[in-house]
Amino acid sequence: MPEITVSMAAGRTEEQKLGMMRDITQALVKNLGVDADAVVIQINEAPLHHKMKGGKSFVERAAAAKK
Repeated sequence: MPEITVSMAAGRTEEQKLGMMRDITQALVKNLGVDADAVVIQINEAPLHHKMKGGKSFVERAAAAKK
């Protein structure tokens, strides 16, 4: 039973997350030959102020991108 954990910043819609999980499931079915019922996918979301890249929090990066 393949188990996939996706870590990402919060902010995507439920539709986006469901679409991503469906696509990942289908990729595992196609490439690993497993049944879709055997695939488990979990999303771990972090608030934007709990993630940092390049020394700036995702909140700071979003604010800078708006300028």
